[in-house]
Amino acid sequence: MGRLQGIYLLLISLIPSFAAAQTANFSVIIAGKNVGHLTAVTQGDRTTVDFDYKENGRGPTIAEIIVAGPGGLPVEWSIKGTTTFGSKVEEHFSQTNSRAKWMDSTGRGSATISKPAMYVVQSGSPWSEQILAHALLQAPGMSIDVLPGGTLHLEKGEALTVQGGDGPVRVTRYDLVGIDLEPSTVLLDAKGDLFADVSPTSIFIRKGYEAEDARLRNLAADWSTQRFATMEKEVAHHYAGPVRIKNVSIFDPKTSALTEPESVLVRGKAIAAVEPLDSPSTPGEVTVDGAGGTLIAGMYEMHAHLGQDEALLNLMAGVTSVRDMGNNNQVLDKLIARIEDGEVGGPHVIRSGFIEGKSPFSAHAGILVDSQEKAIDAVRWYGTRGYWQIKIYNSMNPAWVPAMTKEAHLLGMRVAGHVPAFSTADQMIEAGYDEITHINQFMLGWVIGPGEDTRTLFRLTALKRLPALDLNSPKVQHTIQLMVDGHKAIDPTLGITEQLTQNRDGQVPPGAVDYLDHMPVGYRRDAMKALADTSAPGDDQAYRQAFEKMLATVRMLHDRGVFIVFGTDTGGSFTYHRELELYQRAGMTPAEILNRATFDCAQYVGQDQRLGSIEKGKLADFFLVPGDPTKELKAVKTIRMVVKDGTFYYPTEVDPKFGIAPFTSAPLVKEAVGGR
Repeated sequence: MGRLQGIYLLLISLIPSFAAAQTANFSVIIAGKNVGHLTAVTQGDRTTVDFDYKENGRGPTIAEIIVAGPGGLPVEWSIKGTTTFGSKVEEHFSQTNSRAKWMDSTGRGSATISKPAMYVVQSGSPWSEQILAHALLQAPGMSIDVLPGGTLHLEKGEALTVQGGDGPVRVTRYDLVGIDLEPSTVLLDAKGDLFADVSPTSIFIRKGYEAEDARLRNLAADWSTQRFATMEKEVAHHYAGPVRIKNVSIFDPKTSALTEPESVLVRGKAIAAVEPLDSPSTPGEVTVDGAGGTLIAGMYEMHAHLGQDEALLNLMAGVTSVRDMGNNNQVLDKLIARIEDGEVGGPHVIRSGFIEGKSPFSAHAGILVDSQEKAIDAVRWYGTRGYWQIKIYNSMNPAWVPAMTKEAHLLGMRVAGHVPAFSTADQMIEAGYDEITHINQFMLGWVIGPGEDTRTLFRLTALKRLPALDLNSPKVQHTIQLMVDGHKAIDPTLGITEQLTQNRDGQVPPGAVDYLDHMPVGYRRDAMKALADTSAPGDDQAYRQAFEKMLATVRMLHDRGVFIVFGTDTGGSFTYHRELELYQRAGMTPAEILNRATFDCAQYVGQDQRLGSIEKGKLADFFLVPGDPTKELKAVKTIRMVVKDGTFYYPTEVDPKFGIAPFTSAPLVKEAVGGR
């Protein structure tokens, strides 16, 4: 037996497939909270991956099997599981010699490859970054063609030392750039192995080094700032003299119509004058030819969770003000300061103080509380820091809400929020809410029972019950009348409910048909994936009909005079334009929608003296489109110029930096000649 055992041990040492398995363990941390894990076990050329995290009652569950070929690139890749919102994942890739085949949510694809090519997974775990990094480090120029399309490359940054349970590790920062709007920032160790994926709000990090979370997230914010500060210097135009934007009609919210062609003068941050078209220029002026287009005041995105990457894109969409509905307070403070200092480009920000109750399903933004006393303290914390409102979330104890709203109103703040689990919209209206957040939150109380838990994905999957709802029933009409009598507002976020209920694998989403072809390949691919699981019999139709019922409810609220604000909860910019379009289906005219997106919202948040319309003395916040959006709202999607606080931006210069093909041309600008 001893001789045989020796031969067996020798074979193990010589045959790679018999080698001991290598295990890599990672933690997922969001807003300082450990919410999940990744375990990758590699034996020979085969790696199995278990990835799962849950934040705010939802998150992906993914299992992968990866088989590497002779050069280390995968020749087999299988991915199964569920996405964040529950849709099923069934993704496969295989390569035999020069023939590659794959299947993802967009359908089947294949390619004949003449040189090494890397498949980029659609629904995989962060372990894919380990494989991508290894391939790119060995590739000429750290660049490689990728399947299904595009080119990916690594950009090397600084090195640093991290501390943890297995001792100090020297890591180097790299950005994965090329196929999406934003690069992914990874830290690799000396072997080129993945140590972490970092962002300002979350981190995926090697187990044992979780204590580095805050430090690395702060560094990620600084790295992102460096990128956007450089971009701002390249695309922000600060003209020394007055700027005359000539031959433009102005959307006037007082008349809900366009003016005759005029000229708008900008000096510094403000609108210096609005003059007749034939007014003569003065020495030293810069002239922008509006070419008969339309100037519209900067729009309000009323449901943002603003990040640095979204700030500039929102500006390019004509969104010059956002209401942030919940964030890491410190991260948002820094971003606002950088925007106000002109270091990075971004909109004005109205802050909402996020307050959540502690539970196994808590979201981890803002402040978490476990008593009424702490909830009131959180309200006071926000009040003393100038927040415009507080936002209450799913796990809040409904019994504490009356005291919270009383304190908020005492401090001059409004109250908005989800309907906490095990309560109804009626109860929150009566408890003092000024605004309900999300149309699904507003409607759920009509179709679920008292003991059903909306802290999980159930708050979305329960929408399948809406088609059977009678909107003329007493319970529905009672809630709507409470909104009318109490002069309450609602933030429906119709666009995200459209995505949830209407997006299907392999199809261009209805909300993205006008812009998806302009986007990078990674963005396009991810967009063509269902959010909800519609595989059970009847679910596809139920979700589609649920959206129609939500639209009908918004129409009913509008008809009854309930104030509706436009917000996306999906990052704004391109999805904000779709949000506006959907309110036409809810009965609003293009002019009403433009009014609401500009002056009405400025008035709602108390900023109408300086924003919301294009008038002498107000801040120079507006954008230029070539068409007439009062006749065709879609015109807001082709923006030629954006001005915010007197700084001029041209999307044709900005969009390519995100891998976006421009939608139109920039106006002709004639620099100043002469002066006094």
